[in-house]
Amino acid sequence: MSVTPVPKAGANRAGRRRIRTPLQLWWSSLPLRIISSTLLGSVVVLLLGGALMMRLATDGMLEQKRAASINEASAALGRMNQQLSDTDLRTANLYERLSQLADEVGNQPQSFHVVIQGPVSGFVSPGISAQSVPESLVQAVTGGTGGMFITPTTVVHSDPAVPDQPGLAIGGRLEAPVQGQSYPIYFIFTQQHEVETLAGLQQALWIVGGGVLALLTVIAILVSRHIVRPVRQASITAGRLADGHLDDRMAVRGTDDLASLATSMNHMASELQQQIGQLEDLSRVQQQFVSDVSHELRTPLTTVRMAAELLYESRHEFDATEARSAELMHDELDRFEGLLADLLEISRFDAGAAVLTVDEVDVVALVAEEVASQKPFAERSGATLTLTDDGPAWAEVDSRRIRRIVRNLLTNAIEHSEKRPIDVRVTADDQAVAIVVRDHGVGFQASQARQVFHRFWRADPARSRTVGGTGLGLAIAMEDARLHNGWLSAWGRPGRGAQFRLTLPRKAHGILTSSPLPLAPADPPPPAIAARPVRREVVQ
Repeated sequence: MSVTPVPKAGANRAGRRRIRTPLQLWWSSLPLRIISSTLLGSVVVLLLGGALMMRLATDGMLEQKRAASINEASAALGRMNQQLSDTDLRTANLYERLSQLADEVGNQPQSFHVVIQGPVSGFVSPGISAQSVPESLVQAVTGGTGGMFITPTTVVHSDPAVPDQPGLAIGGRLEAPVQGQSYPIYFIFTQQHEVETLAGLQQALWIVGGGVLALLTVIAILVSRHIVRPVRQASITAGRLADGHLDDRMAVRGTDDLASLATSMNHMASELQQQIGQLEDLSRVQQQFVSDVSHELRTPLTTVRMAAELLYESRHEFDATEARSAELMHDELDRFEGLLADLLEISRFDAGAAVLTVDEVDVVALVAEEVASQKPFAERSGATLTLTDDGPAWAEVDSRRIRRIVRNLLTNAIEHSEKRPIDVRVTADDQAVAIVVRDHGVGFQASQARQVFHRFWRADPARSRTVGGTGLGLAIAMEDARLHNGWLSAWGRPGRGAQFRLTLPRKAHGILTSSPLPLAPADPPPPAIAARPVRREVVQ
């Protein structure tokens, strides 16, 4: 039983890539399409026009040759019949007279040869062979009742060194003086001159067609450049507008469609510049308003804080209701103060005023201190914190901002751990340091991995904040990571918890290419639990 080999998938993909490459090249270049389409159309037109011209020239020339040959053969046959009818057979021999007529016709400068089928032997003009007369013409003349017959033939020369030539054979009958006797006669016309003329005409058509095609190629290139240049300029201008160069404009020349395109692009750029300017002004006003409000609220907040602290310290002297009110006011003031601090930090990020204070620190020791400070809070929430590291990991970072990132990630994990263990891991390689915080709580949808860093974002608004977060922690952590040229990424699945990974370059302002730790956890999924997507909220 024969076995048919199955082609490999890699070979199939390579074949598809080879097929896609010309198509991609075709659709990626407008000048290529214009020039190719113009050349293809020109080639088709030139081929059709040349073929039609050659056909008309060939038919006309051959028809003219045919008519001229018939007229010349008819005239020659008439002269020969006249001379033969004037022959007196009493004083001349018929065979000698036929031979004499054949010699006279053959020795005269003319465009045809003569073959006479005599009563005893044939007479053939010098230079050709009797094979030049087709058998079909011989049968037609022999069996005919009169008139002349014409057919294409191949002129066979008596000299084998001379190549055969195309021609025409015209047959008729030569009337003898004797009543009722006639002899077949054939006139052989060569068409070599016409063939050479047509070959020269065909060569001239090829030369002219090639020249016309070259000129059309140049014209197509010039036209494509004329058309594509404004389109490319529009693309470049649009790209520069997207990069923020809102003052760029296209040059407008003329009043045609391309000029209309340039005018529309300039109008769009002006409108975009105006709209973006208005949005920037509005954004600056909003940022200034948030900053001013945050600063202005600090003075009354300080006064209220002093009064609240006095009431909080004296709460034991109050009754239960008043004591509870003092405790609530104290807690909410803490949250309010944290919110003001976050708003001020966000306003600094928006204004581009945030800067790094870089120092070389051991990131492992820094994370260990934050883990130790968060353990009491984790124990109150029923969770456990575990730190794993590979030894000291020194890096040039702003320790205050890194502490804040780690603190936000830890409190966020404790808030959503559902009393399950929280794993913290720190490792480093030659280029980067990675910190991973993994909880096994409710998790979130994979599509929400970017949204968790948005300001005040919640996946489930109905979920209450047990820690009292401001909703800005992860947004601030992301900005702190970007200041270090670092990465802050999130992974989560409903019922499997979440994992946040912070990757920092070991050298200040270094460029990251990879992380020492993967983003997705390697632990197997726990048994499924009832969970709903929640916002990954962080508390400072």
